[in-house]
Amino acid sequence: MLASTDTMKSDDLLAKIRPQEVELTTLDLAQFGITADGIYIYKSPHPDGGEFMSLDLVRRSFLQLVVDHYPLVVGRPTVNGQGQAVMDVDPANLCLPDIAEIQVAHPASAFMATRPSTGNGDAVKFFDIRRFYRDSGVARLPRATYHKDHSAAIIRVLRFKDSEYVALAYSLSHVLFDGSGALIFLNHWAEYARHYNETGRLDCQLAQLPINSRAAMQEYFDGIEPVDPPFIRHFKENLPPLGIEFPADIAPVLIASPDTPICEEQHLMHFSPANMERLRQDVDKSQTVVMAVTAMCAQAMMRANSQVYGALPQISYVVVAYDGRPRASVPANFTGNISCTTIAPLPGSVAVEMPYGELAKTIKKYSSMVDSEYTKSVMRTVETNLGLLYGASFTLCNSPQTSFLGLSALRYMPFHALDFGFGGPEILSFDYYVKEGMARMYPNYQDGGIDLIFNYPDANFEYLRQDADLTKYADFIF
Repeated sequence: MLASTDTMKSDDLLAKIRPQEVELTTLDLAQFGITADGIYIYKSPHPDGGEFMSLDLVRRSFLQLVVDHYPLVVGRPTVNGQGQAVMDVDPANLCLPDIAEIQVAHPASAFMATRPSTGNGDAVKFFDIRRFYRDSGVARLPRATYHKDHSAAIIRVLRFKDSEYVALAYSLSHVLFDGSGALIFLNHWAEYARHYNETGRLDCQLAQLPINSRAAMQEYFDGIEPVDPPFIRHFKENLPPLGIEFPADIAPVLIASPDTPICEEQHLMHFSPANMERLRQDVDKSQTVVMAVTAMCAQAMMRANSQVYGALPQISYVVVAYDGRPRASVPANFTGNISCTTIAPLPGSVAVEMPYGELAKTIKKYSSMVDSEYTKSVMRTVETNLGLLYGASFTLCNSPQTSFLGLSALRYMPFHALDFGFGGPEILSFDYYVKEGMARMYPNYQDGGIDLIFNYPDANFEYLRQDADLTKYADFIF
């Protein structure tokens, strides 16, 4: 089924890359072992079976974009002679992207779940990734990682038997980009692919050039005075000592950190536009949909965990990721890591009894604290107290003592702009997103609703899908 398991030859395209070093920031270093993954499913405009999303189009447009604007994608992370963590771009030792095609011996419909639409009448389709891995015969798609000497960028074109749909799966190292930066890169790739598809040439001129130099961020944060966020105080006061010493030079430690174990128990809930608005009105009409969904899911997970573990969690951690670009003068087209998180540590016995509106306001209070000073404090904590970062990671989980929901709200990001010359993706899907409890909120362009994908143990999920409050608004897909 795998048409090519080897990295495709670069056809001398990458030979044009010049030697250089790109300095990595503290937030870059903190992302080792994490990936940004996704699967975009396109419907062929050629019902007669004409060529669609050829591997040559995908590969050559990707490589040329890397040569022209993103050489760090093929660099290798290291510590240079000055002790700085850098992406070393050496033409003699490039980290080549792994690009290949997979022939799937089943029609795409074999892996689709459908639900009736509440809007235009067309069925809403969802790609069931768990069914795909279970029934397709395709081995699990590889993850980008430096630790196993895999590429920092892995691309797979999934070509289904019926040829009606083609899926583009990607895995990018989070060291390269945060969520916003990754989407900038992907949409630039689409610009190159459209140009190549229309002209047969690779000389694309981007409408807006990316900024890859970390100096744009570092120079800004050099003048920022950090604050002391409540969640850092919480961990300092409540975490037991790890009993090991962390060196002051964090770059080698973080670069050598093992990958985060994959959580394969992933689930999908869908909120139709009508249910989104009804939920917001019922919870608190002054709140956003994101806060309303976060509050209800966080409390439902506390109840589900109590069913599994026999008692309410002592602490409920609700983590909300945010993009630092709008909160700083760092350019919007900066592609490096500037996303950060805010953490609400809530007493479980109190949070589970809160009215949803009050809980949403409490989470919102923590989320509204974020600004440049807050981001700088997180960077400084990683730099000066690496043990605290490691200790906190052990408590952010679903366990007898803790409940954990970490949400990235991506519902306004322009995923539909990833147009390779055949129209945007019809279905947004995903691959396993590493840590248990992590969730992402995607737009569903089919009906205007939202899809919430999250990693949660199957045993806990069985109780979650029976939650009387959540089932009023959410459609459980798998």
